[in-house]
Amino acid sequence: MSNPTLTQIRRRDRAVEDEAWIIAFLRRAAVGVLATVHDGQPFINSNLFVYDPDRHAIYLHTARTGRTRSNVEADGRVCFHAFEMGRLLPADTALEFSVEYGGVTVFGRASIVADPAEARRGLQLLLDKYFPHLRPGVDYRPITDEELARTTVYRVDIEAWSGKRKAVDEDFPGAFVWGDGLGEAGTRKG
Repeated sequence: MSNPTLTQIRRRDRAVEDEAWIIAFLRRAAVGVLATVHDGQPFINSNLFVYDPDRHAIYLHTARTGRTRSNVEADGRVCFHAFEMGRLLPADTALEFSVEYGGVTVFGRASIVADPAEARRGLQLLLDKYFPHLRPGVDYRPITDEELARTTVYRVDIEAWSGKRKAVDEDFPGAFVWGDGLGEAGTRKG
């Protein structure tokens, strides 16, 4: 699924058009950012999220009231992005330093889920993603109507998406993971 106007990637060698890769990435990504706009003012909010292949949508939630909800009520057009950082890639010249990465950008329309059954399902999908080893009614009390009334569940209906990644050979000279052997402000330990 792509809309060339929205999803064109300048570096074609980094574009990922494989929908299976995009779906797998959205399933494993830990966090994403939702971009909304109201009266010309952009706003981003980081969120836990879950991709629902049955609805081809993303579910997330926030507090019952707040800027995200106000913005979605005013204009449902949104952009959502999930990403991960790989190894840092040193080089002989400053311009050539780089990093491995992967990410998916989604364009779509967000709506507040008004149907209690769908809202409950969206929240349960989130719980299942982040706590797959725990089961409602066994390990914790299932979502109650009172708890449902305290949150806003959103569904982002996906209109277009694109993936982008940079990966290099496993034996890239000097490559390292951010934080490994680094102290504060990126200084080397001991």
